[in-house]
Amino acid sequence: MFKLKPLQRTLAALTLAAALPMAAQAQAKDPVKVGLVSSKSGVFAEQGGEVISAIKFAVEEANAKGGVDGRKVELSEADDESTPDAGRRVAEKLSRDGYNLLIGAVPSSISLAIMQNLDRWDAAYFVQASKSDKITTDSCKARAIRTNHSDAMDIAMIKEWAKTIKGNSFATLGADYVWGRDSAESFKKAMEAQGKKVPLSLYVPLGTKDFSPYLAQLKAANVDAIWVAEVGRDAIAFMKQAAEFNLKTPLLTHAMLSNFMINAVGKFYEGVPGNLGYSPDLDNPRNKDFVKSFKAKFNRLPTDVEGQAYNGVQVIFEGVKLAKSVKPADVTNALRQNVTLDTIYGKVALRAADNQLVLPNYVGRVKTVDGALRQVVEQTFDASLTPPASPLCKM
Repeated sequence: MFKLKPLQRTLAALTLAAALPMAAQAQAKDPVKVGLVSSKSGVFAEQGGEVISAIKFAVEEANAKGGVDGRKVELSEADDESTPDAGRRVAEKLSRDGYNLLIGAVPSSISLAIMQNLDRWDAAYFVQASKSDKITTDSCKARAIRTNHSDAMDIAMIKEWAKTIKGNSFATLGADYVWGRDSAESFKKAMEAQGKKVPLSLYVPLGTKDFSPYLAQLKAANVDAIWVAEVGRDAIAFMKQAAEFNLKTPLLTHAMLSNFMINAVGKFYEGVPGNLGYSPDLDNPRNKDFVKSFKAKFNRLPTDVEGQAYNGVQVIFEGVKLAKSVKPADVTNALRQNVTLDTIYGKVALRAADNQLVLPNYVGRVKTVDGALRQVVEQTFDASLTPPASPLCKM
């Protein structure tokens, strides 16, 4: 048998390497393995479906452009069933299977359940929808990064917005879990700080189908406006029943101007104001490119949920580029080095003290645009309004 001499073998190997296309060499790098944990069932299934759609779009887009830092992006997804136990279980399986750059949960309860196990799983988690302050205060983790607005950020904005809200007496209705209670209680404090009254506060168990007892109390309260912080299918049920109940009291909403809700409820939503986590109208080059490519694929604008999810996975990609690594600790450490990122929100900072992306915030209103109902930004609040990092966050 003919055998190459050592020098000949070396020269042959070098010649072969030089002949390989650069793209093929890049694929030799470890892939970016994203674990998508979101709700395909349960109360958050509508939001979960949009999260999944947006993250798949981002992954396909990245791979079509040659990957991230020359690495192919691989995606594996699992249903968190809208519950913390299922979310923790499937996140662990994804991590054990190597998909340990995690993203996708909607409710804070699931995000908090995942966050407690990141070191043990050798994973990182990117929060793109959950708002509870606990995520960036006493439950913060070095391997968990939030890319959406926190309750504290929303409330700081709401305090400014509240100065323009007419009326002296208000009621609140919130989903009876961490986020809903935080929202309603914070709104109450903001209004009372102005000398206004909040005589009625209602908390509704998740999965409630009949809101008539709550609507009867709200109608009888005879307040000037009602602060509502409901989620998913429950929020749709509330709005539909409020319309049927002929509730005339103006509504002020927290994280409820979602496209899937507007589409489900219809004309009753017209004129309703609330905060916005994202809008396709944001005027910066990255967002314009995103909206253009998204519309080319789906023949529609991205929703608020899709925008936030897309932004979250883009931060993962930026972390991989900065770290030149796909190891979870490397990715999060790279992002925590006082980094400013170019995002669909414009150029924003990632605050290392609590791993919070510091974003501008928005208030919008549902209006008819080009024959269809959708959210329109009415006020923008600068990112400088973001409260400082909490001393409760110890990393």
